[in-house]
Amino acid sequence: MKSPYRGTFNIQGYWFGEGEKTVAIIGAMRGDEIQQQYICSRLVAALTEVERRGGVADGKSILVVPSCNPFSMNVSRRFWAMDGTDINRMFPGYDKGETTQRIAAALFESIKDFKYGMQLASFYMPGDFVPHVRMLSTGYEDVDSACLFGMPFVTTRHPLPFDTTLLNYNWQIWGCKAFSIYAGQTNNVEDVTSQQTIDSILRFLKKTHIIKYRIQNAGYESVVFDEAELVNVKARRAGIFYRVADAGQQVNEGDVLARVLDPYDSSVLDEVRSPTHGTIFFAHNRPLTLEHAILFRIQKLEC
Repeated sequence: MKSPYRGTFNIQGYWFGEGEKTVAIIGAMRGDEIQQQYICSRLVAALTEVERRGGVADGKSILVVPSCNPFSMNVSRRFWAMDGTDINRMFPGYDKGETTQRIAAALFESIKDFKYGMQLASFYMPGDFVPHVRMLSTGYEDVDSACLFGMPFVTTRHPLPFDTTLLNYNWQIWGCKAFSIYAGQTNNVEDVTSQQTIDSILRFLKKTHIIKYRIQNAGYESVVFDEAELVNVKARRAGIFYRVADAGQQVNEGDVLARVLDPYDSSVLDEVRSPTHGTIFFAHNRPLTLEHAILFRIQKLEC
């Protein structure tokens, strides 16, 4: 696509193997998804070595697209720099529509016929997640296959009307087994969660007999739950957010998770405590919080 401001807009992909369209892996679709692009770049390097050793199964092919939105990343904008629209809210796209609709249409035309689809996604709330696989409950979701990643959690969520424009939703409607993979971080590179995500994708490719690869870590026996079961912990006061507990941490009812401090004299305005026993699934990671903002989401431990 030609651009009036800089070079031609291209989406670059890397093919491995040949034959049926087996797996498409899509990285950064937003300009702040640095970790997502980093993970895909690491996968390109790993799969290059796998292919060099003849480790891609006969008749199988893998496509890795590290970035679908280099323009926004270049100018440090999360959404499309010209009009603030989100490519991941434009599927299946429209080739005669607005810019992001045309980008989505071109991308989807190339990836809609794959057997498996993986998107390295980011959440709309800033924060840290336990790495997990997420699926929309369309009736076409495949929970058993999602557990092959060996991630700590597999989550499902009933789609809302505006979710029908997501890549995950449209992939499923077109018959692709689609998974959104959340790597724990977004706008920075965090080595532990990125390596965990890379290992999980390679583990999936091995278990589905798409590649031959030696995985030293067997992964987790995934806990499957619906996101409606998560317990939200909200801020009762606005102020400086001083976090005590981290994503992935086990907590008991009454444990202090964070403190909200007065920005002028650092006095404690509120102690944020856990309302239940469980695992911290999501933790806010910005230095400030507003009143009523979600600070933590806890996966409740069933006794």
